[in-house]
Amino acid sequence: MLDDLNVLNQRDPQNALGVAAREFEQVSHHLDLINPAGEDYSIQKVIVAGMGGSALAALLAKSWLSDKLSVPFDVVRDYELPGYVDSSTLVIASSYSGNTEETLECLSQARSKNAKVAVIAAGGHLVEVAGQEGLSCVVIPAGLQPRMAVLLNLRALVEVFEHFKLVNIGLVHELEEATDWLKQETQQWLPTVPSQSNYAKQLAMKAAGKTPVFYGGRLTGPVAYKWKISWNENAKNVAFWNVYPEANHNEFIGWTSHPVDKPFAVFDLKSSFEYAKVLRRFEVSDKLLSGRRPSAIEVQLQGNTPLQQLLWGSILADFASIYVAILNGVNPTPVELIEKLKQELAQ
Repeated sequence: MLDDLNVLNQRDPQNALGVAAREFEQVSHHLDLINPAGEDYSIQKVIVAGMGGSALAALLAKSWLSDKLSVPFDVVRDYELPGYVDSSTLVIASSYSGNTEETLECLSQARSKNAKVAVIAAGGHLVEVAGQEGLSCVVIPAGLQPRMAVLLNLRALVEVFEHFKLVNIGLVHELEEATDWLKQETQQWLPTVPSQSNYAKQLAMKAAGKTPVFYGGRLTGPVAYKWKISWNENAKNVAFWNVYPEANHNEFIGWTSHPVDKPFAVFDLKSSFEYAKVLRRFEVSDKLLSGRRPSAIEVQLQGNTPLQQLLWGSILADFASIYVAILNGVNPTPVELIEKLKQELAQ
């Protein structure tokens, strides 16, 4: 089925596969920072307030920049900012639509606490407020599903970090340098590449009809979360994720009861840059759970740097999950129930 272009076109009418095929372009997309702040930054803490794909970009940045940031960095996925927010805190309000109610609430709180504020959005109320109040703002291109604009959001976030001197200049260049290589890798997952040579299609077929569980480590945890999001929203498929070593302290034992033939597909998302003791936990966990759960499908993230591997894994997640959507017989693009939820909450 996945090699029949007529079926792919029928089940993917809004061309989600075409969008995924161009995601590599997002890391080199030129973005301008509007209303740049002055020179007196004095920032001691950073918070990104966002939900879904916007929060995911921040989690990817946190993993990538863990050894490059000199100040604490938190991600808030809720209506409330922590009590420590003050005038020395930079709050980055990030929402693709610009209208996410949790993020707007955090923006309001940040302003009331006299925090420094920056905005990342494709439009909506966030951009309006930024314009009215002269807040630093990066406007990213509209027209995408938020989950498929994660790399744009990541690029914007790094632009903000560089402007506020939270990281060394040059990280935007590091993103841009990955573009050509990502393009080459992406070519291997296109719908015209047959299943026997297409890793994304192969992974989709292994997961079809099952509930996937994605495991990552300290570095790859955000990628595991991305795979979970992509399966949820593209494939309309329930999925779960966790990270080592935490998973060994609770979820690990949950696999040991109930029938052995469980309707799950387990994926281990590994990086050659991962902490050695975490990689050991992947191996020992799969060994000890042999016969108690399906054997893990190992996905070795490709790339010569941690950033390349994070980007590679994020794009592959969209390709594989879109192919699962096609196998599930669902349109990968719309998320109608989420839109209905927002309408209900707005009443």
